[in-house]
Amino acid sequence: MQGTVKDFDPAARAGSVLLDDGTELPFDADAFAAGGLRLLRFGQRVNLAMEGDRVTVVTLSTFPLPGS
Repeated sequence: MQGTVKDFDPAARAGSVLLDDGTELPFDADAFAAGGLRLLRFGQRVNLAMEGDRVTVVTLSTFPLPGS
């Protein structure tokens, strides 16, 4: 699944993304850490992995999702 970064708090290492249909999904520090990133910027395109309703991985759209 892909989305666009809506906001990101570097201190909390958490934020939210917007899916193409406009749905906003929050992600926590664990999901951010799982993607191996250091920072996200508003408007960046990202890949997401989900487990139920929770985002478990956020990484750049040019990076493969872990386990893929």
